[in-house]
Amino acid sequence: MDFAFDARTEELRAKLLAFMDEYVYPAEQVEHEQRAQLASPWDTPAVVEELKAEARRQGLWNLFLPDARHGAGLTNLQYAPLAEITGRSPHLAPTALNCAAPDTGNMEVLAQFGDEQQKKQWLEPLLAGEIRSAFAMTEPEVASSDATNIETRIRRDGDDYVISGRKWYISGAMNPRCQIFIVMGKTDPDGADIRRQQSMILVPRDTPGVTVKRAMQVFGYEDHSHGGHAEVVFEEARVPAANLIGEEGSGFAIAQARLGPGRIHHCMRLIGMAERAIELMCRRAVSRTAFGKSLAQQGVVHNWIADARVTVEQLRLLVLKTAWMMDTVGNKGAHAEIQAIKIATPRAVVDIIDKAIQLHGAGGVSQDFPLAELWASARTLKLADGPDEVHQRSLARRELKKYL
Repeated sequence: MDFAFDARTEELRAKLLAFMDEYVYPAEQVEHEQRAQLASPWDTPAVVEELKAEARRQGLWNLFLPDARHGAGLTNLQYAPLAEITGRSPHLAPTALNCAAPDTGNMEVLAQFGDEQQKKQWLEPLLAGEIRSAFAMTEPEVASSDATNIETRIRRDGDDYVISGRKWYISGAMNPRCQIFIVMGKTDPDGADIRRQQSMILVPRDTPGVTVKRAMQVFGYEDHSHGGHAEVVFEEARVPAANLIGEEGSGFAIAQARLGPGRIHHCMRLIGMAERAIELMCRRAVSRTAFGKSLAQQGVVHNWIADARVTVEQLRLLVLKTAWMMDTVGNKGAHAEIQAIKIATPRAVVDIIDKAIQLHGAGGVSQDFPLAELWASARTLKLADGPDEVHQRSLARRELKKYL
C-alpha cells in the first residue's frame, strides 16, 4: 500500500488550498450576511455562485466523480485529500466545487445506472451546477436503518408509475433549485426476496402530488447552505415509466452502490472538520489566559490537543487505506473497511470538536465560531448513511464468520 500523493493530486491540493484561503474562508461570513438579506433563506446567496464560477474556472469542479467522461476522473485515493480540505468548510466548499451531497451520490447513480435520456435531462445540468437534486429514501414511520422496511409504494399503471409515500430528512429539498428527486420505494412489496422489492425512480419536483411540507431541523439548525432537510409527501404522483432507474427490483443494489462512495466522502470531509477544530483549539489556547497562565500551558489542554492529533492521523490512514482498497478491489472488496471508517470517524471527530467547544467556553456554542455547526454535522453522521450500530453488527458478523 502506497498512500503517497501523485503529481496530479499534489497539483490539485495546492490549487485547492489556495482557493480555500483566497476565496472560501473569506466568503463564510459573507454567505451568512447575504443569506439574511434574501427573500427566502433557502435561496442561493450571490457569493456562492461567484465561488462556483471561480472553482470551475480553476478546474476545481466535479472532483468526486471517477468517471472521466463526466467528472475529473480521479481515483478514490486521489480524491481523498481533496475532500478532506473541503471538509474544513463543509457547508460552503463542497457546494462551491459541485461536490456536495446529495448531488454527488445522485450524479453517481445517474452516471452508472441511468439511460441516455436520463443522463441528458438530469445528469448534465447537475454536472454543470445548474440545478440541485435530492435522494428520497428515509421515512418517518419505519426504522430506515433497515432499508427493506421502506413503505413508499411505486405502482405500475400502464405507461406510468404512481408514487405514494412520506419521506423526511430529504437533504437539499428546500432549495428551490432542487428540481429532481431520486425516490426509493417498493414496486414488489410482497416479493419473496426482500432485497428485490425496491426500485428507484426519478420524480421531478413540479410533479402533481409532490409536496415539500417543511424543513426538518438538525440540533436546531436548518442547514440553509446545504439546502435543508425536508419532509416530502408523494400523493399519487404520476411519472412516465421511462423514469425508472435500471429495472424493477434493482433499487436496493443501486442504494448500496450509491452509499459506498458516499460514506467515504463523508469520512474524508470529517477529517477536514477535525483539522479545523484542532486549528481553532490551538489558536484559542495561545490567545486566552485563565488562572494566571495561558490555556496553552494547562495540562488538560495539552492532553486534548495531543489526543486529537493522534486520532486524526490514525483516522486518515484508515480512510486512505479504504480509498486504496476501493480502487484496487472494488467497493465490495472494501466493504469491511468502509464500515470501519463509518463507525470510527464520526465518533472520534465528534469528540475532537466537543473538546474544541469546551476550550472556547461560551464562544464555542455561539454563532461567532463554526464549532457548534461542525459538531451538529459530525454528530448527525453517526446516523446518516446507516447508524453506527448497523455497521457494528455487520462488521462483527463478518469477523465472527471466520470462526464459525
